[in-house]
Amino acid sequence: MIEVRGLTKRYGGRVVVDDLTFTVAPGRVTGFLGPNGAGKSTTMRMILGLDAPASGSALVNGVPYARLTAPMREVGALLDPGALHPGRGARAHLAWLARAGGVGRARVEEVLDLVGLSEAAHRRVAEFSLGMRQRLGIAASLLGDPGVVMLDEPLNGLDPEGIVWLRSLLGGLAAQGRTVFVSSHLMNEMEATAGHVLVIGSGRLVADIGVAELTRRAAGAGVTVVAPRWAELLAALPPGSARADGRGGLTVTGLDAAAVGEAAARRGIALHELTTHRPRLEDAFMDLTRGGDGRRARAAAGSAADAGRPAAESTGGDR
Repeated sequence: MIEVRGLTKRYGGRVVVDDLTFTVAPGRVTGFLGPNGAGKSTTMRMILGLDAPASGSALVNGVPYARLTAPMREVGALLDPGALHPGRGARAHLAWLARAGGVGRARVEEVLDLVGLSEAAHRRVAEFSLGMRQRLGIAASLLGDPGVVMLDEPLNGLDPEGIVWLRSLLGGLAAQGRTVFVSSHLMNEMEATAGHVLVIGSGRLVADIGVAELTRRAAGAGVTVVAPRWAELLAALPPGSARADGRGGLTVTGLDAAAVGEAAARRGIALHELTTHRPRLEDAFMDLTRGGDGRRARAAAGSAADAGRPAAESTGGDR
């Protein structure tokens, strides 16, 4: 588990992370979303003890990262796939890390196989595409078989096959009860990968919510109904929940399709169309982060808490 409380970071007079408080729970993939410059990477670096906060704390499994007795076995992280020795082979790189972390050599071969690099393990890192470097970085993060996995933009550079592979890998890690914390700007992929998201804007937390709940609450969510007796149906629905669309139908918000259908059935109203409209995660994200101060987003996050919340950049192919 990762626990962040009041985390703040300043560079000069500029606040880049502003009083962040959140928990990343085990057993699910948690996405970390925000515009470029929102403070995602800085937050991850502070959790890992690479940057010192101005105030606040970040705990991994109940203690600061610096106090972990066997950090490689407790936390695995990928922050920069380019931070690799270009002249070293993939297997040699992992073997060096394994020795430093007290991990057996057999685990090197296991993670190479897990990330699909066994056949390329002899090649120098300089020969790797960005996608292959991402895979190598993910292999390094899993060397110690950690219970907490943190990956910063791991989808960058992966081809479609690699993205599907990573989605399956992350889901499998979460299903094993691990804490999986992943930042990305690829909204469609995060929608398919993460069950829960943290959204930050201008260094502030603006949403801490399940993906399904976030998209349900986003602007544009609702139900379209077409019915010859639409005026009767409008009168039967809760006040303010529906409006006439001017085309012989209604646009309904705050009720799901089942509730609308049941209301129509009770009055014998025939429906010609009953369609649910659920925005994509990208739409919800844009709705949250629109506007520099994030007031709308924080209001949405607050309503979620009240309810009880529990195109890829690539410089080369994946292989």
